[in-house]
Amino acid sequence: MVSCFKEGGADVSASELKSLFLREEDDEFLPCTSRQLEQFLDGLILLKRGPRKEGSKPPPATRLTNNLLLKKIRIALEFKEEDMLEILKLGEFPLSKAELSALFRKEGHKHYMDCGDQILKRFLKGLPLYLKTSTSK
Repeated sequence: MVSCFKEGGADVSASELKSLFLREEDDEFLPCTSRQLEQFLDGLILLKRGPRKEGSKPPPATRLTNNLLLKKIRIALEFKEEDMLEILKLGEFPLSKAELSALFRKEGHKHYMDCGDQILKRFLKGLPLYLKTSTSK
């Protein structure tokens, strides 16, 4: 995980990383900022997929949205549409293909759909279930 942060442009030590995973009540707890999360996901993409063809890193987002988080996870783990639909189904939030593609459209597009917290939570709930079943096949 430290490598993912580093690839994404963040300098996070192992002790800082440990503090990010603690509960809020713990004195050592450090909240993960939106920028750190974006840097981690960008680093994960670079480690999993390699650098972009242009050789440049993507510019930081002006605002990290649930739609962008979902997109970065999809890119990093190389999920296809069917994978995403299965993960959401496992997370007990089935979507149609049209609804899923609307989540990945540009904001302002007439078919754009905002990825609410509930969709993202259910996706994250279904993700470990999907990964567990896909690795056992």
